[in-house]
Amino acid sequence: MAPERLPAPSVPDAIAAALKVLPDAPGVYLFSDSAGKIIYVGKATPLTQRVRSYWQAGGEPGAHRIRDAIAEVATLDWTVTDSTKEALLLEATLVRRHLPKYNIRLRDDRSYPSIRVTADPYPRVERTRGLVRDGSRYFGPYTTPGSVNAAMEAIKRLFQFRTCEVVIKPMERALERPCLLYDLKRCQGPCLGNIPVADYQREIDGVQLFLGGRSRAAIAMLTTRMESAAEREAFEDAARIRDAVLSLETTFDEQKVPTSGRADEDVLGIARHGRHVAIACFQIRDSALVGRDVHRVEAGDSGDAELLAGFAASYYARAGEIPPSIATATEVNDPEILEFLSARREGRVEMRVPQRGDRARIVRLAERNAEEWLIRREAEEDADRERADAALSALAVALSLDASPSRIECVDVSTIQGAFTVSSLTVAQEGQLAPKEYRRFRIKGVTGQDDFAAHAEALTRRFARSVADGTQRNGEAESRAWSLPDLLVIDGGRGQVSAAAAVLDAAGLTIPLVGLAKEREELWLRDASAPILLPATDPGLRLLQRLRDEAHRFAIGYHRTLRSRAATASRLDGIRGLGPTKRKALLRRFGSAAGIAAAPVEALTEVTGVDHALAARILSALGADRA
Repeated sequence: MAPERLPAPSVPDAIAAALKVLPDAPGVYLFSDSAGKIIYVGKATPLTQRVRSYWQAGGEPGAHRIRDAIAEVATLDWTVTDSTKEALLLEATLVRRHLPKYNIRLRDDRSYPSIRVTADPYPRVERTRGLVRDGSRYFGPYTTPGSVNAAMEAIKRLFQFRTCEVVIKPMERALERPCLLYDLKRCQGPCLGNIPVADYQREIDGVQLFLGGRSRAAIAMLTTRMESAAEREAFEDAARIRDAVLSLETTFDEQKVPTSGRADEDVLGIARHGRHVAIACFQIRDSALVGRDVHRVEAGDSGDAELLAGFAASYYARAGEIPPSIATATEVNDPEILEFLSARREGRVEMRVPQRGDRARIVRLAERNAEEWLIRREAEEDADRERADAALSALAVALSLDASPSRIECVDVSTIQGAFTVSSLTVAQEGQLAPKEYRRFRIKGVTGQDDFAAHAEALTRRFARSVADGTQRNGEAESRAWSLPDLLVIDGGRGQVSAAAAVLDAAGLTIPLVGLAKEREELWLRDASAPILLPATDPGLRLLQRLRDEAHRFAIGYHRTLRSRAATASRLDGIRGLGPTKRKALLRRFGSAAGIAAAPVEALTEVTGVDHALAARILSALGADRA
């Protein structure tokens, strides 16, 4: 019996008009809903064939994973690219930026850290969460900050390189004195102008070999350097390199795995519990297991092959190195993905399914790791939910609330003698901190140090952004309105609570309100003559303390940012032609506005982007410092 065929979806007029002018070229297309939110990003070669197929009859149920989303699509947009590789890179970038709900994507993909080796004459090695195609080389992404920190600490013990942002030209002195890392033998001190680029680059080569998992090559390179240092009778350097070699050899021996296939390969193992999916990625280099990460994937109803293809597109768009072979338990027959991987690697890449031997065993091991990770993560989430429910129930009892508060907001104010006063708002949703909901305010209408007035201004502005008492807003205003809290927490005591209560009364809101005073961790309700004191172990109190501490941290961070901007930008802002990039480059080179003012015009023009006319304007604006 022939399978049921899908009927053609109805085509809105706006979509029909767009389909008529779709270009017959590779590119990326974006589906948006009636509110303008992007709900799906796809790539196609060509655009016409793929996009039009969504609104055509035929095809088996499930042939298009986003069939269910078509009814939500109100507008269609696209971007043409020159190649499939560019389309896939752009697709991965847009998915990370917009987080469309119908795409396969790594959870928290935007936050994965990497290690970057810059393209400077004397390259820096630094942690980063960005990916800029400026010639730098990237290693990662790492799944946790702890793993990237461990990698940085390892290379700092083994190699000497700089992490500073000082602009250094070959064989020119950039600083009068080197930093502490030079004295600790952690950096060769290229800022002193006495290290040839080639000598420094050899150290960076070792860093890149190590981060790339090339342990054998790194050991061979270090051994040669050790022998050279011994011949020069630089015995201290030779001993340091010897210790590095021994450390690398021990690590390499522990990482060796049986190999019956390629020496360089990634192994992907997938596990799923309903709609929860995890993919384990084992990185094998020089027949050694140099990396093991597990990634959680937003899956929907996709099959394993589609999930692996989506993971490969997202993960390898950011990866610093792509191996020639990727082993999986499920065949991925997607020519566009293979073309993209090969183009990024600049060499052939194959995705294969080992049937027997060591590689098949390692694939099963990767699947087991993904399965164990899912089990552990689900147990942790269950425990978190139980703790959150207990905390919310305890709060409801302690504060005599009608029900457990689903959304709790906390407001804090930070200032120093009335200067740069700011306020922060942090949120707990269902008992869990929700950082994406945090907000911050720069207090504008308060003169001097007035904590009560600052709280009142912040809350007035906050509740002006809410849909209250069933009031409806249309279009964009409604989509951007903030939800009302079930409990409002103020960092402070009776005075701060009174100021907040006045704002709520003026807005006609009846939101439960409590103040949390730091000294004795007292809970103050509005119109109360005495505070509520809960045991230090009370789960409700501990939730409020976490939320209050988050508000304090968030407010202080914003306060410091404003102070820093004022300290560095007061005399440099407003100079025509001097933008943030050039200003930062000047401060890196000369250290401060005073250092810039003391420099001659010719020295300023050595900074990229600063011509003679701009240098003259800068020195004119800083004339008081030159006097």
